[in-house]
Order: sequence, then structure tokens, then C-alpha cells
Amino acid sequence: MTMDMAATAGRTDTNSDWRAIRARAGRLIDLKNPVFDFAGAGDHTLNPHLKDVAPPGESLRDAAVLFGVVKREPATVLFTLRTPHLSSHAGQIALPGGKIDTGDRDPLAAALREADEEVGLSPSLVEPLGYGDVYSTRSGYRIVPVVALIPETAKIVANPHEVADVFEVPLSHLMTPSNHLRNSREWNGARRYFYSMPYGERYIWGVTAGIVRTLFERLYG
Repeated sequence: MTMDMAATAGRTDTNSDWRAIRARAGRLIDLKNPVFDFAGAGDHTLNPHLKDVAPPGESLRDAAVLFGVVKREPATVLFTLRTPHLSSHAGQIALPGGKIDTGDRDPLAAALREADEEVGLSPSLVEPLGYGDVYSTRSGYRIVPVVALIPETAKIVANPHEVADVFEVPLSHLMTPSNHLRNSREWNGARRYFYSMPYGERYIWGVTAGIVRTLFERLYG
């Protein structure tokens, strides 16, 4: 029996244990043979009445983010606070990630590259588990989440040009549906709905919260 198997023996499959995420990896989209539903989740999920958040077309730009589960006891997930001078989503909470470049082999490569650039996470330390569902945004992106495990000893250093802060949120908080709040606001003459998942002083909302919600549905739904 390996060390991980021994540690798992006798444990329940809870949403606070990183081993549970590894055990549920079979519910994720295969890294080697991904089949994505490009008209799946997105800002349009809660806003089917709005034309400007309709399911995606071919014009959307591709991006990838890393849903990095840190192997703590209990487990946490790595987030960034974007610097206020960035051209998009400035000052907002996000998962490490960005646009898929032409030199990226696949969404996994893009997410690992971006995480390295943003927070200094070495790709060699990351254990990829699978893809989540593509999430399309009103701002013109279709985002592929990469679910992965990160050792708690990994050195994380924020790139000050892109990241104002790096922090962790308990996995159990994110994978508890009662923490997935549905909010709304008026914008451009229409009421728009979105998820939020406040944690202490951190306000996780919008696209980031929407991606977390779809990952919850994929892993635990």
C-alpha cells in the first residue's frame, strides 16, 4: 500500500480533503483526449434573457486557469488578487491563468505557464487531474479550468506586475453549495445575475465564482 493509499484508508470522501478531489478526478474531462462543450457553462447560465451573454461563438478568445488545490490538512485553493493597473478585471480576485498563446500545446500548458509567470509556481510541482467545463464570459473569453494538486511546500511568489496578493481559501468553503450566493445588479439597463462566494474580507464573484460553481457541479453534482 502506498503512503497516499494508507492515508486515504478510513477517510470519508469530504469536500475538505485533497484526496477526495483526486478520487473524483474521473468525473473531470480527460487531459489527453478532451471533449469540450463550448456552449456549456458561462455568464449566460444565470442570464439566458440577455443577448450580450449568449452562449459562445467562434469569435471568443481561448484562455485557461489553474484551480490549484493545495495539499494541506484541510485542503485549500490558490487565488490571486489582480493589480489595479491591468487592462481587464483589474483589482479583482482570480484563479492564476490567462490567454492561451499560439506556443501553448494545450490549455494545461497555458495554465501552467501563466501560474509560473504570475505566482512563480513551478510546473514540475503540479499534479494535473483533469479539465473542468469550458466557461464563456460576456467579456469575450472561453476559459478552460485545469484542476490540479499543489504540494503545500511549493514556493509561491507574486509577480508584482500582475498580482497584488496571493491567498488561499479552504476547499470546503468553495465546495459547499450554501456558500454559492446568487446576486444581481443593474448594468446597462438590465438586471444581471452572478455567483459570489465571500470568504472573510475576500469577495470572490463573477467569472471566478462562476468557474468554481461549475467545478463543484462537475465534481460533486
